[in-house]
Amino acid sequence: MKAVIFDLDGTLLNTIDTIKYYCDNALTKYDFEPISIEKYKLMVGNGAKLLIERAMNNTREDWTEAEFESVFNAYSDAYDADTLYLTEPYAGVVDMLHKLKENGYKIAVLSNKPNFATVDVVKTIFGDGLFDIVRGGIDGVPLKPAPDGVFEIMKELGVSPDEAMFVGDTKVDITTGKNAGLYSVGVLWGFRDEAELAAAGADIIINDASKIVDIANER
Repeated sequence: MKAVIFDLDGTLLNTIDTIKYYCDNALTKYDFEPISIEKYKLMVGNGAKLLIERAMNNTREDWTEAEFESVFNAYSDAYDADTLYLTEPYAGVVDMLHKLKENGYKIAVLSNKPNFATVDVVKTIFGDGLFDIVRGGIDGVPLKPAPDGVFEIMKELGVSPDEAMFVGDTKVDITTGKNAGLYSVGVLWGFRDEAELAAAGADIIINDASKIVDIANER
C-alpha cells in the first residue's frame, strides 16, 4: 500500500450543518421548504446539482428549470463565499492524516463538491501541503461513482490499484473505489449507516479514524 484516497464530506470533514444552512436558505428564498438533517444525510454525495434537485423535490416535483437555476445559484454563491462556515474535521482525522504521511503514504482527496470549494476547505482546515492531491468536481470529468477521478489521481501519484485504497462514508464512495479496483474502506462517523456500506461491498467498515493507519500498514 502506497496511497490512500479520501472522500471529503462525511469522511474527513463534518459538513452536514454547512450544507443544511446554505441549502435551506436557498430553498426558502424561493418558496421551498427547509429540510431536516437526517434527510440531508441521505441526499448528499452525488454533487451539488443532484442535491438541489432532491431538495426541491422534497417540497414539490413540478418546479421549473428557472427555479432550479435560481436555487442552485443561490446555494453555490453563498457556499463559495464562505466554505468553512460550520465545518470541522471529525475526531481523530487530523492525527490520522499526519501519521499516514509520517509512515510515507501519499494521500489525496476526491470529492464531488465543486473543485474551488474542495481546494479552499482542505487548504484552510488542513494546511497547504499535507495532501499530495486535492480534487473536487471538474467540468469534463465524471463525478463519483465514476472511477475517472481516481484513475487520474493514481496516475499523478504513480501508483496502481493494488497500491491504493479508497476511504468514504457512502455507497457512492464504496462504489467509486470498487469501480477503480481499489480496496474500499467504509467509515461510520459520516452520513450513512453500516447497512448501506456493507451492501455497497465495502472491504472493511470502521468507526475509528486511527484504524485507517493500521489498515494501510497491514496491506
